[in-house]
Amino acid sequence: MKRAVTAKSIRAAYAEISPQVLNTPLIGSATFSDMCGCRTLFKLENLQMTGSFKERGALNRLLQLSDEERGRGVIAASAGNHAQAVAYHARRLGISAKIVMPVHSPLVKIRSTEHWGAEVVLKGNNFDEAFAYSQDIVSDENRTYIHPFDDPKVIEGQGTLGIEILEDKLGKDVDAILVPVGGGGLISGIATYIKETRPEIKVIGVEEASCNSMSQARELHKVVKLSPAPIIADGIAVRKVARRNLNTVLRYVDDMVTVSTDEIANAIMLMLEIEKLVIEGAAAVTLAALLNGRVDGIGGKTVLSVLSGGNIDVNLLSKIINRGLAFDGRVAQLDTTIRDEPGALEKLLGIFREQGANVLEIQHHRFSSSAPIGQIRVSVTAETRNQEHIDEIQTMLAQRGYASRQVGAGP
Repeated sequence: MKRAVTAKSIRAAYAEISPQVLNTPLIGSATFSDMCGCRTLFKLENLQMTGSFKERGALNRLLQLSDEERGRGVIAASAGNHAQAVAYHARRLGISAKIVMPVHSPLVKIRSTEHWGAEVVLKGNNFDEAFAYSQDIVSDENRTYIHPFDDPKVIEGQGTLGIEILEDKLGKDVDAILVPVGGGGLISGIATYIKETRPEIKVIGVEEASCNSMSQARELHKVVKLSPAPIIADGIAVRKVARRNLNTVLRYVDDMVTVSTDEIANAIMLMLEIEKLVIEGAAAVTLAALLNGRVDGIGGKTVLSVLSGGNIDVNLLSKIINRGLAFDGRVAQLDTTIRDEPGALEKLLGIFREQGANVLEIQHHRFSSSAPIGQIRVSVTAETRNQEHIDEIQTMLAQRGYASRQVGAGP
């Protein structure tokens, strides 16, 4: 029989780990409250030492090791945040750590894991493949495996977030809590504590639509395994949730919702712009759900979003910001054709100038076969105010005889 996680066991975990992890700030945002139509709060787990909530569960599990287990060392498989958490606290406790990470893990997470003293092994294209390889090492080296989400001690550690939320003066009146969902450890811990302490508070899970393994499992009442798919929220790219966590979700979680890749990119960009906070894709799903109306019945209510981490590759961040700007209608690429003659491009760009759109880039597709003889296909990328502004530009283009097409349009 698997050990039960309860509010009492989560409080015991908090007594163990609270001196060694940060009680992260809980803040309110006036701007996002206006945008989302509810009093919007954020729990800033991106400010933990290793940049995510994973420290809570990793530390709680490491503290349970016997002297013999400590001597043999530990191993974990992780897309990045659990890896850093295990590495950091293992070093603090004098325990050898080896971490198996997917080959394409963000560079910032690989470097950070190595910085904290762990040996990193890159293997597999996703978490499941990395996990399978880690089990071979468990057998070969007799290390103790620290699971990122399917372990009661890890779940209890993650659940300590619920304690801090309810003890905070801003969080005591919360009506709903939005939680990112990957394998389900975080939401299982939070939902257990919240529902056994304040059952009237709604707990809602959020996934990226292309990797919604918990949503599908909840609907079918059984664990499912999804096929690999591109995902921006790599921290929650888990294709098969833990059965114990599904059981907790079925019992305690009020709803599961999903958001798109573009919505997540837009949320990352807006959080950086408005609150000056860097968050990763997994953390941004909760804000994306609020901004895009995925959560019902929260108008005027107090809603807290768990910002689970901030470990995002800076090389990826610029691409995400550009995608978020495009989704928001603040950057647009318009394709059209012009006559292949002197002054034709100047006339076209004059329309953008009249409309107050700052041109960022121009591409001549001179060898494109899609344009009629004597004409050239042109792509113009410009800074715009919003989708309405883009529509106004296209209207003027049409009035001047240019048929245009918006590429990579937002919602």
